[in-house]
Amino acid sequence: MTLPRIGVTLGDPGGVGPEVALKALLGGADSRNAEWVVFGDAVLVERESRRLGLDPALEPWGRKLPSRGGLFLDNVPARGAGSVVGKDDPVNGWAAFRSFENAVAEARGGRLDGLVTAPVSKTGWAMAGLEWRGHTEYLEHLYPGAVMSFWSGPFKVALLSHHLPLKEALGRVRKEAVLSLLRTLSRSLSGLVDGPSEFLVAGLNPHAGEAGLLGDEEQREIGPALEEARREGIRAAGPFPPDTVFLKARERKEVMVVALYHDQGLIPFKLEAFASGVNVTLGLPFVRTSPDHGTAFDIAGRGIADPRSMSEALSLALRLAAGRA
Repeated sequence: MTLPRIGVTLGDPGGVGPEVALKALLGGADSRNAEWVVFGDAVLVERESRRLGLDPALEPWGRKLPSRGGLFLDNVPARGAGSVVGKDDPVNGWAAFRSFENAVAEARGGRLDGLVTAPVSKTGWAMAGLEWRGHTEYLEHLYPGAVMSFWSGPFKVALLSHHLPLKEALGRVRKEAVLSLLRTLSRSLSGLVDGPSEFLVAGLNPHAGEAGLLGDEEQREIGPALEEARREGIRAAGPFPPDTVFLKARERKEVMVVALYHDQGLIPFKLEAFASGVNVTLGLPFVRTSPDHGTAFDIAGRGIADPRSMSEALSLALRLAAGRA
């Protein structure tokens, strides 16, 4: 049996990304269930592992087939990465992007089944002169229609728009966009054992517009998209009042909430699952997961970062990749 091969990027070297990634990988977890490939600077990996009291027992990755269980390193040199800790820095931003870019190239070439990415700084990427706001936006430019979703025990949620100013995000609430999102979700999740198969779509306005009294987007854009999706055999319901839709989905593993903008979905999700939630990009030919927290510059370098969300991201990537095999 061929084991899944999953890449892991360390995120911003000045944040908690290297710490949570190495704690999750080297902190006693069974690495024989997949071929785990860390993409990052070898000097940074060695230094951070020693600082945490972990043994950086990573073999050089040879891209050999078939894959085999264990921990490997694909060295992406980044001189000076991690010299600045606890704040945004262009060197760290560029190092984080280069590791991610290399890993994505391997996944696109079919040499990785999945990818787990530690947190990056959007400001760090901008300081490095990069045009993308983050991981999902970079993937979106390669795979238009890629969807940002978040998974946890209590909830699963997918977002219609990602990192946009609210005014711009509200302008994206159109029938065609909602229908396209539902099609992508249905296609991406089809056949996944124990995965979500029913989509509860939030309204945009209070009380989902109250039959047009508090806004008409539900009647004009969202409702017609749902009707067409159902005609295509997609199990989609709504639009539901945004303040109650999560109650309908709570602890129902077969259900995913569709939120219409970033904070509509992420405020309730992170309230419930900040330490254990996982960011999953759907609509790609490979698996991509990430912890749902950021760089946590305020605690970077102190050795106290909680690796649970990263561990969950690794576990979910393994399950999703194995399900595709």
